[in-house]
Amino acid sequence: MSSSLIGVLQRHCGIIDPCRPPEELTSLHETLDQLPDPRRVRGRRCGLGSLLAVCLLAVLGGATSLAGIARFAADAPFDVRTRIGLGGLPRATTLGRLLSLIDGDAVDDAIGVRLARHAADPVEDDQPLVGLAVDGKTVRGSRSGDKKAVHLLATVLHESQAVISQRQTAAKSNEIPAFVPLLDRLDLHGHVITADAMHTQTDHAEQITSRGAHYILVVKGNQKKLRSQQRRLPWREIPLQHRTRERAHGRGEIRRLKVCTVQPGLLFPHAVQAIEFKRLRTNRTTGKTTIRPATASSWHFGSEDSSCTIPRCTRRRRAKSSDEVQLTGSRPRARPA
Repeated sequence: MSSSLIGVLQRHCGIIDPCRPPEELTSLHETLDQLPDPRRVRGRRCGLGSLLAVCLLAVLGGATSLAGIARFAADAPFDVRTRIGLGGLPRATTLGRLLSLIDGDAVDDAIGVRLARHAADPVEDDQPLVGLAVDGKTVRGSRSGDKKAVHLLATVLHESQAVISQRQTAAKSNEIPAFVPLLDRLDLHGHVITADAMHTQTDHAEQITSRGAHYILVVKGNQKKLRSQQRRLPWREIPLQHRTRERAHGRGEIRRLKVCTVQPGLLFPHAVQAIEFKRLRTNRTTGKTTIRPATASSWHFGSEDSSCTIPRCTRRRRAKSSDEVQLTGSRPRARPA
């Protein structure tokens, strides 16, 4: 899926209530105005929140360049400019300098808190668990000269696909050091965190469970003992618990899922259950069928109750390879989908 800023923001429009009052624009402007302003005090004609708000609205309106954002600001109705506090008309060069200086992590935190507030209600004890995916993506078009492309790690709500937290990974690092800061600002109570094999780390599992959340993590070769233990479980004796069928990309695929509770537990902090995926893939052109088993997966529930069921949202997360296991500044920067 494209990581273009335009497509991501337009998809987020699908979860916005069109009946929201105009005061929401003022709220957005005030939220962005709380960010640290990197500009010198002298010569400021427009507030930081106003400039960032007009950039956001312009992109949602289809602007694909700084000149397009400037044209949007000039053509915007007077009442819209008033609601976001835009007194003057910014030039494209002004917007370019501002966006190159702004702290991307601070913007992500501010918008993430706002999206989390509007995209999901607080979880009550009697409500089902909420799925929250952690995944990284390299932003298309962000490579410049000898600089590497921008890589972002984000948390996404399964149902609404809204990004509620995001961090840019260091140029000479990977996603692992960014995992803990990414979740620090979120209330994880009542959430199920899903992530790929890179984040199947004991420290990550401890952080998730200490915050009142649960996890489903992929197991690959980086957890050899755990992977070997899961493969030795009596999967043939366990009944099938879920089955899906899909057709896409010139092939049909059937996924089968089994869950096994392991006591006293698996070789991973707080993991008490394993999930096995088995995929039957048929090439619609050649008619060839292949069976690709994905070894088990482990997950945690605070009650460690074997009667716990798999949340509906977590069933949608696909294994990306046959060996996956589910365990219970100046360059472009966008929120990955």
